[in-house]
Amino acid sequence: MKKSTLKKIAVTGVSLAAVALPIVALAGAAAPDLGLEYAESIGLGSRDIRETAGSVIRAFMGLLGIVAVLLVLYGGFKWMTAGGNEEQVGEAKKIIISGVIGLIIIMSAYAIATFVVNAIINGTT
Repeated sequence: MKKSTLKKIAVTGVSLAAVALPIVALAGAAAPDLGLEYAESIGLGSRDIRETAGSVIRAFMGLLGIVAVLLVLYGGFKWMTAGGNEEQVGEAKKIIISGVIGLIIIMSAYAIATFVVNAIINGTT
């Protein structure tokens, strides 16, 4: 064999040994103390992270839904106060259409996110 090939094999062997040695040494040891059992004693919740992520997503989607409904209401108010001005009525129609499209997108995203979070929770429990 060439000298460079032997050198590569030696370096690879030493690297693997350096990585594997701590793993083998810790295989029989107890799990490290990560402090997870102290959460309740200092006032943190004990809720599962998947449920927490689902709650955050639902709250965010709810907030976006409220914004979209307010946008539709604003467009309706602008239309009612247009006083027959075609330019303002056209602008109000665009605002209402944008709000409805946004609401449809938000509701679709909410449905997809709820499905994914429920699938993750049911698949891992």
